[in-house]
Amino acid sequence: MEAPHSSPAAETAPETAGTTAPGPARAVPEAVTVTLTVTSPEQMQDLGRRLARVLAPGDLVMLTGELGAGKTTLTRGLGEGLGVRGAVTSPTFVIARVHPSLTGGPALVHVDAYRLGGGLDEMEDLDLDVSLPESVVVVEWGDGKVEELADDRLRVLIDRATGDTDDERREVTLVGIGARWAGLRADLA
Repeated sequence: MEAPHSSPAAETAPETAGTTAPGPARAVPEAVTVTLTVTSPEQMQDLGRRLARVLAPGDLVMLTGELGAGKTTLTRGLGEGLGVRGAVTSPTFVIARVHPSLTGGPALVHVDAYRLGGGLDEMEDLDLDVSLPESVVVVEWGDGKVEELADDRLRVLIDRATGDTDDERREVTLVGIGARWAGLRADLA
């Protein structure tokens, strides 16, 4: 059995309106929060397909959750919904995968930042800032590493029971930061 892994979600306070980011004083854009319960991998993948309907080129999606929480399953649904080429699998060992669109939509850039310790400087070699305007960029374990890429971003926090359990239930909290996500509740209805 794998030892419990500390999730960055537990270590990172949620972004809220009116707080400031480290460094020069900068207000964090308004945030919209939606919490959903998912009870199976199929529902997690379906949530990804639903989210894909509201994603557009230039969107940054940051996924946070324990190992095995469903980040890649959600991204697989995003890939299906965006109509991209290639099987969406965990990019843990390659760090990033680009899935071009088969439908004329945006490409899906899927990044796993788990093994990257630094902030945006260490991520710079991936050229995410170049990919972002034309793509949907999804970063697993991106908290504290990629926020500077976009003022408007979607944080997806996936909480699951840890330890020796067969419980498939997940609490998924979507935090839309910035004006881009003002209609998040209505978009998911």
